[in-house]
Amino acid sequence: MRILLVGINYAPDLIGVAKYNTELCESLVAEAHEVRVITAPPYYPAWRIPAGFDSHYFRARNVNGVEITRAPIYVPRKPTGAKRLLHHASFALTTALPMLTKAREWRPDVMLSTAPSLMSSALVSFVARRIGVKSWLHVQDFEVDAAFDLGLLRNGVLRKIMLGAESRILQSFDRVSSISPQMVDRLLAKGVPAERTLEIRNWIDTSAIFPRSRQTRYRREFGIGESDIVGLYSGTMSNKQGLDLVIEAASLLQHSHPEIHFILAGEGPDKARLLKMAAGRSNVHFLGLQPNESFNELMATADVHLIPQKAEAADLVLPSKLGAVFGSARPVIAMATEGTGLAEEVEGAGMVVSPGDTRALADAICALAQNPALCAAFGAEGRKRSLERWDRRAIVGRWALEMSAMRSAPAPSETQAAMTAGPPDAISVKDAIRLP
Repeated sequence: MRILLVGINYAPDLIGVAKYNTELCESLVAEAHEVRVITAPPYYPAWRIPAGFDSHYFRARNVNGVEITRAPIYVPRKPTGAKRLLHHASFALTTALPMLTKAREWRPDVMLSTAPSLMSSALVSFVARRIGVKSWLHVQDFEVDAAFDLGLLRNGVLRKIMLGAESRILQSFDRVSSISPQMVDRLLAKGVPAERTLEIRNWIDTSAIFPRSRQTRYRREFGIGESDIVGLYSGTMSNKQGLDLVIEAASLLQHSHPEIHFILAGEGPDKARLLKMAAGRSNVHFLGLQPNESFNELMATADVHLIPQKAEAADLVLPSKLGAVFGSARPVIAMATEGTGLAEEVEGAGMVVSPGDTRALADAICALAQNPALCAAFGAEGRKRSLERWDRRAIVGRWALEMSAMRSAPAPSETQAAMTAGPPDAISVKDAIRLP
């Protein structure tokens, strides 16, 4: 098949959606499909385009068998809610011409968009409909819900406008998928017909993430003893993670349990604030993003993996790091409300505590630190789940099968075509920012 992906994040960014998009495209190429990508320059999670990055905007380059075209994008140094709107709007604007050109000249079988960014997705389904090819939207993150539920945007009128536009965008695609049953349920609640929805979860490479000794160079670098306990967070450091809760738990345990250490590895807009919060605490250590070749060693450093999460972020996203946590055969402590996707994934392979409850987080870490047999049992169950549910080759194979089946499906009815004849109503970024 010929597959054209339009997504805001791609390699060399290392984490989150960029990693997923890259691995999906390269895996499809390995299965003899042709894949082209329209994306932005790398910027995430530092929110900064690397100095000296040789972008050559709009010039196609072949990287590991994937043809990549990059479009310029506005990257705010401090990503507030309004600036994020401008950020996504700029990507939608600059990708319009290369998308139209490649779609008409190359004639892909499937046009694939990943959310974020939903703004650029609107044009993907519109162009696909006009040239007679199938469109697929894969939702990694309900960005509109997250922006308002987490307080990045607050205006009620703006929320109503954006949710209406989101609903039209979602319903304009031939297929809409997401990464957990709860997120698929949210798609249904937003008006996507059940026959067009699909759950396709994220994955890990189970041959690259595997159990190994906990005595790693990271422990030596921080002077952490062989019998000490490490709680590890690895990933993006932004508002929705709630990493201040980890530092608060470290404060509670600093004197009563000096053998318990916390490592926070990653980058993001909240990192400077977290460093300031942790100043003077000898049991909190920070790392930057680690290269892929060191990632398994980082995962093995943990005695316990930590997935803090604000209650407002429940079922807006399923943390992509969960598969790697399971693959490392270490227990996990997740902050999640009972019945959410994250809570159900972790049950039996770790402990679930209430979001925002620092004391419960600290107590859970102490409980696991004092029960190595329980840690081993949780770790073994996690590893088993990673092999059964998160294996990269099996999941990418399902992607290919579903795309092939969709390509062969009959064209949409005239009624459906009329409903999606035009792109969803545009949101005026200028007007949105002006709203109080």
